[in-house]
Parts: sequence; C-alpha cells; structure tokens
Amino acid sequence: MKKLVIKSFLYFVLILCVLEVLVRVFHLTKDYPVRIVDEYNVEKWKPNQEGYSVTGNRRQNFSKFYINSSGYNSYREFTPSKDKVEIALVGDSFIEGFHQNYYNSIGKKIEDRLIDVEVYEYGYSGYDLADQLHLINQYESTFNLIDYVIIGIKFENDLNRGEYNIVQERIRLESPIYRAMRQIKLLVYLQNIGAFDAPRELMRKLLSRRNDNVVIISEQEEIRLQKELETNYIKNFENLVKIYNFDKERFILFLDSKKNPLIFLEYLHHNNFKFIDFSKALSDTKIPTTLIYDKHWNNHGRNIIAELIANYIKLTM
Repeated sequence: MKKLVIKSFLYFVLILCVLEVLVRVFHLTKDYPVRIVDEYNVEKWKPNQEGYSVTGNRRQNFSKFYINSSGYNSYREFTPSKDKVEIALVGDSFIEGFHQNYYNSIGKKIEDRLIDVEVYEYGYSGYDLADQLHLINQYESTFNLIDYVIIGIKFENDLNRGEYNIVQERIRLESPIYRAMRQIKLLVYLQNIGAFDAPRELMRKLLSRRNDNVVIISEQEEIRLQKELETNYIKNFENLVKIYNFDKERFILFLDSKKNPLIFLEYLHHNNFKFIDFSKALSDTKIPTTLIYDKHWNNHGRNIIAELIANYIKLTM
C-alpha cells in the first residue's frame, strides 16, 4: 500500500511536470509583465519588457507586446516636441492593446492614415479617469508638447472615485507570492481557461449563505438609486477635471454614447467638453468588432476606431 501511494504521488508529479513543459513549449498561456509605481506615483508597467498575450483556451488570440522606456505597450518611444504633431491615446486595456501585436496597434493604424503624425499610446489595464488625469498631470511637461490628448472614458466604471490614489489590489499582484505563482505556467493556464471558476463560485455561495437577508427593492427605489449613482459619478467627474485643470482645447474624451446616460452626455455638451463617440461607427458594421472569447476590439474593430480618430484629427488640423 505504501509503495502504491509513493508511486501514485511520483506519477502525479511527473504528469504535472509534463503538462508544465507542454504549456511552455506551445505557449498556451500569457506572459505577465511586471508593474511598478514610479517616482511620480504613477502606476504603469516596468519599462523595456516584452512577451506574449494569449486569449482563449485554444490560443484563440496570440500577440506580442513590448513595453517601451516610458512603461507602456508601444512600437515607438514617446518623444514629443514643438516641431511635430503628436496624439496621445490615454486609456485602459483597450488602448493598451495586449490583444494585438504591438506593431499593429491602434496608434500605428492611426499613423498610417495620417501624414507626419506620431501617436503615443498611454494604455494600462484598469486605468480609470483618476489614473489617467493623474498621469497627464504628473508628466505635464511631456503632455504640454502633445497636440491632441484623447482620453478614454466609460461612465459605468471610470468615475467611481473623485480623487486619485494607488489601487492596492493591482499592486498586490506584484507581491512575492503572486510573482512566484505566475512562474508556474500550468497554474496560469488553468486559471485563464476557468478551471478554478466552479470552486470559487461554490465558495462564494457557501459564504453567502451566512447572510440570507435578501433585500427586495421596488422599481421606483431602483430608479432613485440609479439617479443617485449617476449624480455622484458626475460629481466625481467635476472634481477630477477641477483638480487636474482639464484642458478643454487639447483634451478630447473618447466614449460610447450607448453606454453613457443621457444626463452625462448633456452635461458634456452643456459644459463644452469635446468628445468622440464611437458607438455608431462600431454598430454600423455587420462584421464582428470584438474577439470571440473577449470583449476587446479585434483587428476590424481597431481599424474602425483608428479610422474614426484619424478622420477627427484631419478635420481639426
């Protein structure tokens, strides 16, 4: 019996080792770049890293990323000057572009549609408006040289705070234990394909049973709470643009009007905030604009976005 247990354990370890090798050889899972908080209290990627991003359990999307010396995924360095025309794209993972080869990014697509224009992509997964305006403020001397600053914004998740602070949940991912776990590629692969989702859901249900007090609210109360939330988000927006002295001449918001309440869109119009609405451009096409296993834009969607931004710049140059 003892020998059986020992042999079973050894076979189990051997199988895990073989699976680990297979995951690494066939690159079935993504690489994780190291994140940092720099001397300006800006969270971004550690400069000069490269690797591969993988989406889907069958490598549905496989792309290379390259973190430049500024700490962002881009095929070029950011060197603005008064003698050139530059565009900065500031946003979250949609601008970060890990889902497409860094040399075929939205920024590169925009440059291909314009003449003598450089595009700098300041994209970082998880950035909200506070992160983005803090970045622009801390690197003010750099951004003052950039002619157009396009800032991505999603009302539902980018305005839930009215001031900037480091998001500790993301920084915690750089703790020694998380870094060590990411070195086990098989573990990362199983997590990415959802192998641990069922146990997590079971644990969540078990824990939720401790609090069986279900609060049922009326439709009127739901509407009131939604309006209250929207009001608070607009207050957060007002506070952020005031703190960071939002430049209405050079700064352009980039949003999907279908995912923003009418009250916010009216507020932007009334207060003369410039914005580019990409809702119609994406909905008009009959070809899918997002990845199969992911809601990020695919190559077609990125072409539409690039065309939209390039046309806007042409009209204002």
